[in-house]
Amino acid sequence: MITKINSVGLSGIQGYNIQVECDVSPGIPAWEIVGIPDIAVRESKERIRSAVKHAGFQIPGKRMVVNLAPADVKKEGAYLDLPIAIGILTASEQLYLSNFHDAAFFGELSLDGSLRPIHGALPMTITAYQSGLKRVFLPAENAREAAVVAGVEVFGIRNLEELLLHLRGEQILTPTTVDIDSLFRQAAETELDFAEVKGQKNAKRALEVAAAGGHNLLLIGPPGSGKTMLAQRIPSILPELSFEEALEVTKIHSIAGKLQKEQPMVLTRPFRSPHHTVSPVGLTGGGGNPKPGEVSLSHHGVLFLDELPEFQKQTLEILRQPLEDGTVTITRASGTFAYPCNVMLVASMNPCPCGYYGDKTHTCSCSPVQIHRYLGKVSGPLLDRIDLHIEVPAVPYEDLEQKQETSESSAAIKERVNRARDLQRKRYQGSGIYSNSQLTPGMMEEFCQLKPEGKELLKQAFENLGLSARAHNRILKVARTIADLAGSGTIEAIHLAEAIQYRSLDRKFWA
Repeated sequence: MITKINSVGLSGIQGYNIQVECDVSPGIPAWEIVGIPDIAVRESKERIRSAVKHAGFQIPGKRMVVNLAPADVKKEGAYLDLPIAIGILTASEQLYLSNFHDAAFFGELSLDGSLRPIHGALPMTITAYQSGLKRVFLPAENAREAAVVAGVEVFGIRNLEELLLHLRGEQILTPTTVDIDSLFRQAAETELDFAEVKGQKNAKRALEVAAAGGHNLLLIGPPGSGKTMLAQRIPSILPELSFEEALEVTKIHSIAGKLQKEQPMVLTRPFRSPHHTVSPVGLTGGGGNPKPGEVSLSHHGVLFLDELPEFQKQTLEILRQPLEDGTVTITRASGTFAYPCNVMLVASMNPCPCGYYGDKTHTCSCSPVQIHRYLGKVSGPLLDRIDLHIEVPAVPYEDLEQKQETSESSAAIKERVNRARDLQRKRYQGSGIYSNSQLTPGMMEEFCQLKPEGKELLKQAFENLGLSARAHNRILKVARTIADLAGSGTIEAIHLAEAIQYRSLDRKFWA
């Protein structure tokens, strides 16, 4: 007898349909799994054999063939244990399924029949829904994560016996439900607030501009000036995640196995801060069985690289294309995988090895050669992809005595950021662009037009600072954001002057 069970596989963050075909027929006892299974799938035989026995059934002593269709795509992972087990029991007539053509099964079996959690439950469930399937059976620990997909009944299974009793109608399970609106209302407010940062008025303004337009940012200053403190508070002024953005972020974290058990969705913008010893694969993703890296885990959030020159040069240079394209593409013999990485890059660094070059209160002990070598670790092409270069000086004692109540809160800054983002959403509606940082050269001609005095000002800056064409475009994007914060429909000279100010460190440190 031949049976067909629906399941779902993963390629990158996208799912694809898998049909598990099982044939049990008389003959010399044997069990073959075909359809390009990897080692984890081939080893499923022993897990399934033991799990079926503990559920009160048995693997038949006949010839069994399991085909994983489509047969030309490699199947990876242990999530096919459950559909194979159901297929074998149905094909051997130990289990009768009459109306499960609209159901999908995926889960890893333990030897005692219990189901282990899997990675990627959310994108798998989304694919099942898009394919017209109405029910999903998966491990109980993944049920709330999958239940955020409306239109699908999600059944969390603790063990194989529980599922078999449900399929036989002896013990009906209740679908798992999640109140999405309640989840977003309960999303925890960040404990970090810009009101806690003493002084640094200019740096706070620059961070507000960066948040309003989704621009990349580099903070340069001596040790203890508050660079890390400022960066950690950027998520507190970014707009809330929309449901669609939250789904995208959750899919990536689900595949990477980073979701918290008690939280079925990522409800706040990610803030990832990898150590400077991170490898290129750890930062951008990859590996034998490709997984998303830190830049993709930061999707729709902030990737913070503290002590930028301390990162390996190869690691930094590999960021150039992802920052430009918003996607990491990984090619392996088994296929090509694409992970989105629409991130706001925030980096910090000292101006020299000792950290005190240009500081008014400390003497720099570095030679010009040491300073040049240190700054040279950050290449010009990578620097061009960072929109704002901000100097963060040491905080004066008077500012340290400032009371927190007198500092502007994150809530007040966020209100202005949201207004600017709303203007951008309306302006670029239907174009696939959501912020000024994503503007294409063609769109810039339409939305970043300058008046004659602005053109002359930009020409002088371009010639005096020796800016590249990419830096020229980024100045225009930042100026567009500054104009949005001011509620201006046109870019005025004062907006352009502030944007140019945020590139002045090009000449100071890299000339």
